[in-house]
Amino acid sequence: MSSTICALATPPGAGGIAVVRVSGPEAYAVVGEIFTPRNPAKRIAEAKGYTAMLGHYHLRGEEMDETIALFFRAPHSYTGEDVIELSVHGGNAMAQGLLEALYLAGAAPAGPGEFTRRALENGRMSLTQAEAVMEIISAEGRQGAALAKSALDGALARRIAGIQAALQTLAAHLTAWIDYPEEDVPEVSQAELIATLSEQRDTLDQLIAGYGAGAVLRRGVDCVLLGRPNVGKSTLLNLLAGFDRAIVTPIAGTTRDVLEQAVMLGDTGIRLNLFDTAGVRDVGEHGDAVEAEGIRRSWKKLEEAGLVLAVFDLAAPLNEEDLEIARRCQGRPALAILNKQDLAGQGEAFTAAQQQLAPYFKAIIPLTARDAASLQPLCQAVAQLLGTANLDPNAAALCSARQLSAAKEARDALAEALNSQEDGFGLDAAGVCISDAQRALARLTGEDATEATIDEVFSTFCVGK
Repeated sequence: MSSTICALATPPGAGGIAVVRVSGPEAYAVVGEIFTPRNPAKRIAEAKGYTAMLGHYHLRGEEMDETIALFFRAPHSYTGEDVIELSVHGGNAMAQGLLEALYLAGAAPAGPGEFTRRALENGRMSLTQAEAVMEIISAEGRQGAALAKSALDGALARRIAGIQAALQTLAAHLTAWIDYPEEDVPEVSQAELIATLSEQRDTLDQLIAGYGAGAVLRRGVDCVLLGRPNVGKSTLLNLLAGFDRAIVTPIAGTTRDVLEQAVMLGDTGIRLNLFDTAGVRDVGEHGDAVEAEGIRRSWKKLEEAGLVLAVFDLAAPLNEEDLEIARRCQGRPALAILNKQDLAGQGEAFTAAQQQLAPYFKAIIPLTARDAASLQPLCQAVAQLLGTANLDPNAAALCSARQLSAAKEARDALAEALNSQEDGFGLDAAGVCISDAQRALARLTGEDATEATIDEVFSTFCVGK
């Protein structure tokens, strides 16, 4: 029988309340040792599920704090076990005192993710739903949270179950036809086989294609601002941040190190982890060593970024340093920002810059970095580039690298099954590939996950969840 565990379920530190969760076969007995109901006629052992009780908790016989107890009876609880949640006044003193009292009464400290792991082991959720728990906790924007909630509600599990059901039906028919020819089982038609394999492969392709955009909504993206000195990078950073995060002066080389600032990009739901870099230019062999190091870091950030906003001065013709920046952005998720539109307009200078930069960038956005109205076209361009513009946050989506790897393995196995038929191999070859896809999908959902895989998933969890 598993032990009874407890942990703080709210963030530590000052707050309105602190909640401690207790779960396990002895949850009611343990809490009964340290909790006294205000109504002397009430008994912890007799408390029904989905009810509450007001009282006090005690530590070493001393009454400590007013406490509200919420009761959940197995199996109708988060973990599937008996669960009690105890709420006391926020702050470290009362919460830590409550935990100490529970330890003395026989509860053990919970490990990272142990409550959710018990929910998984007790059949309260699938592994994909368990992974969505931490995604919804760490989501920065509402769209990312909606995407994680969709997975928590089982949207991904249902989509994968549909694929598994189709493959299971196909595999069973193939096995019966191949292994029991004397039973006069109808042969699987080539058209039916290819149609089923193609449909399920395409479904997996859609899930795989949406992974990157979903990850952006849930976790944000590292975004580097790159450009020559004085093109307006720091001004753009300040506009995106909504306050003066970076020092702005007309002196070239003012920004010498990488400045970091996290911002939510308009109403896109995208969190940009912004990095304002030193203006890149040739400082020469005997130039300022500090500025040269800042420029080296700028190029390094370009290599690491998930999004590049390359800023150019629309009020001046592009020079070789601008074009070197453009060339380094080619093939990357990068947008060209033509700043100082208020000074140059969209006349010949804009047309010339657009023609020079078009081969290197996905889109070119004119704006004025001092004008908040300029941000809307930039927000739309970023959402389009990162694939979040048309992503349905309520749809099924892969939410971890582990799920992505398993989905790719299953998709590749189905593609191989299709290739085997195009190359003239028998139905048994397709059957082997279908079995490979089924095993990969079982690992994705957790049906065939190893203990090591489950340990890895829950190692990322906080203690109280």
